Amino acid sequence: MFPRPFPETAIWRRRLYVVLVTGILIVWLAPLFAIILTSFRSTQDVMGGNLWGWPTQFGLVDNYTAVFTQTPMARYFLNSLTITIPSVMGVLILSTLAGFVLARYRFRGNMLVFALFVGGNFLPHQIMMIPVRDLMVRLNLYDTMAALIIFHIAFQTGFATLFMRNFIAALPGELFQAARAEGATPFQTLVHVVVPLVRPALAALAILLFTFIWNDYFWAVVLTISDTVKPVTAGLANLRGEWVSAWNLISAGTTVVALPPVAMFFLMQKHFITGLTMGAVKG
Repeated sequence: MFPRPFPETAIWRRRLYVVLVTGILIVWLAPLFAIILTSFRSTQDVMGGNLWGWPTQFGLVDNYTAVFTQTPMARYFLNSLTITIPSVMGVLILSTLAGFVLARYRFRGNMLVFALFVGGNFLPHQIMMIPVRDLMVRLNLYDTMAALIIFHIAFQTGFATLFMRNFIAALPGELFQAARAEGATPFQTLVHVVVPLVRPALAALAILLFTFIWNDYFWAVVLTISDTVKPVTAGLANLRGEWVSAWNLISAGTTVVALPPVAMFFLMQKHFITGLTMGAVKG
């Protein structure tokens, strides 16, 4: 059962709803606002303990410039791009291939394979910390970007396959019958029939994967130790000093790190919403 909208006559209920939603938004956005405001503060403000009041001096240009000139943030940023983009592309390719096979071909063990993909989503990744780390050490991949790329492709493919399999299964069967009648091979059917129809789903999945991988902190700490391969999430922790932390620089770095997923969402917002709602209604 879906919640019903408040009737026009229930004025006080509608006002109370607006007040509650506004209050929740303020509480949710307060930390984000504090981080952005701190990134504008001068070092004198931070050292003086003015962390929540209005800045007495603004160091907007200095802080954001110092993030890239006085810290290795540029290297961390490039590392994250080098890790995230191949991981997203690898997951999209593998999940589309696996989803196509699981959705359109019936073979012995089909549901078992699909259940393994689904079951992997319920396995906490943290319990795999020691086995994954030992495996990367044995493969001589520990403390390399390849280790993070391989891990993210392996562990994100389960969710992505579930996602893509359901979208491909919802496509009309007549399309595949027509493709077979025209003599198309399974690969040609995938490339020329399936992929054009599931582009919104691929766009939505790409945004989700990009956000998951870009924001990963746990495995960035587990599988890397040197600054030359650390992504931005692990690199931000290095900006904290042993005795004194420049919170204005840390806040500026945090804001910069948050920009790529936000920018990607707004650039692909139309495809994202279409992908999430595809198949929600039958027409």
